[in-house]
Amino acid sequence: MTVARTLQHYLDDRGIPYDVMPHRREVTATRIAEAAHIPGKAMAKSVLLTTDHGYLLAVVPASRRVDLSRISHRLDERLGLASEAEAETMFVDCDRGAIPAPGHAYGMRVIVDDRLGTLDDVYFEAGDHETLIHVKKPDFERLMARASHADISRPH
Repeated sequence: MTVARTLQHYLDDRGIPYDVMPHRREVTATRIAEAAHIPGKAMAKSVLLTTDHGYLLAVVPASRRVDLSRISHRLDERLGLASEAEAETMFVDCDRGAIPAPGHAYGMRVIVDDRLGTLDDVYFEAGDHETLIHVKKPDFERLMARASHADISRPH
């Protein structure tokens, strides 16, 4: 159970209160939500995208899928899914595929699904496949204040 150093410094430097929640090892967001006994809609899943201008982190509920066409239309950019190798170069202190939602901690542009802003509690990966970060609504809003906000997901 570890919190990625970059993420931990980012949260601590901003005075964001958070809880660290261990869970059994899982690698997909929906399975992590199940293992942690939280609703999939409260688990913020991060998906790294390539754009015309670099990388973009899309953050959506685990119970939904990223809608590339909605994001592309919203930002007026061509998009694609980044490879795992690309993600590893951007999130060097995280396990493969365990990307934390506060992408700004890693110098990323972020777009977050509006549905996550309606929740009282939000959970996201801490940088490994055995640990979640839990924050309350006002603190998630502070973490995502610089992000773009839009309806960017669709049902599974």
